[in-house]
Amino acid sequence: MLVLSGIVIIAAGFLLRFHPMLVIAVSALATGLAAGIDPLAILAAFGKAFNDTRYVTVVYIVLPVIGLLEREGLQARARSLVAGLKGLTAGRLLLGYLLFRQITAALGLISIAGPAQTVRPLVAPMAEAASDGLDPERVRAMAAATDNVGVFFGEDIFLAIGSILLMKGVLEGYGIRIEPLHLSVWAIPTAIAAFVIHGARLLWMERRR
Repeated sequence: MLVLSGIVIIAAGFLLRFHPMLVIAVSALATGLAAGIDPLAILAAFGKAFNDTRYVTVVYIVLPVIGLLEREGLQARARSLVAGLKGLTAGRLLLGYLLFRQITAALGLISIAGPAQTVRPLVAPMAEAASDGLDPERVRAMAAATDNVGVFFGEDIFLAIGSILLMKGVLEGYGIRIEPLHLSVWAIPTAIAAFVIHGARLLWMERRR
């Protein structure tokens, strides 16, 4: 019955509103010790679980770093940098970010940027500083939309992306055999069209004051 002590620890920890990660770690440790597992083996299991799910847990490492950088004035520095560049507008800045996002997504670098990593701490503040009186909420929304458009229409150019493999599987289910390279090539015109259309929206945004 001591093996079930982990359940009691989880229930008590959540009831007392302790940190969830701490409660789960203590629960797993207590369960392992009650089952007679060597402490080093328990530690190894923790390490293996962390390594197997590192693509998820890395978020918990990146976000505190971004928060710390913001606290130390990252957004203020980004605004001051843009303020010193003559001729740079919010539309032109976001247009350049759109191009960067599409090219990197086409190379498979999906996680190199994103709403949490770059848009909120860097791109949006820089666009606001260059907006010259535009509605801040609209500028932020366009910054987030630019990131989404760039990734969505750029990632299909990359051969090994999940969407390409999904389309290949669906088409094969209907008896249509096509190579991923063909799907990737035909994603290029769509990406170009998305760049032109959203780029026009970005430039038109500056005219709506």
